[in-house]
Amino acid sequence: MKKVYHLSSCNTCQRILKELDLPDSFKTQDIKEEEITKEQLEEMEELAGSYEALFSRRARLYRERELNKKELSEADYKELILDHYTFLKRPVIINSDEIFIGNSKKTVAAAKAAVHG
Repeated sequence: MKKVYHLSSCNTCQRILKELDLPDSFKTQDIKEEEITKEQLEEMEELAGSYEALFSRRARLYRERELNKKELSEADYKELILDHYTFLKRPVIINSDEIFIGNSKKTVAAAKAAVHG
């Protein structure tokens, strides 16, 4: 599978998608318009190794819900991501059996190399 989970209203996601210049073989999913399914999240977790790796601690709700003061389990991370799209670290780029999570320069460069390599 070749897929990108992103947020169309996020300037960073827009910039990264433009920079990646994805081939037509990639599908994109705006996670605000089309919610992530349990199956999609489980597939991401299988590639990432954990739900925590997919979880964004930068989400405004993370502090609002005082989650930063709690010890979260893998099950908690999974439920939170399914509960609200902002908890998914974005973008998530899946290139067959590789996954690239987040917007760090290193991650984006690795994704770009994999996509066009």
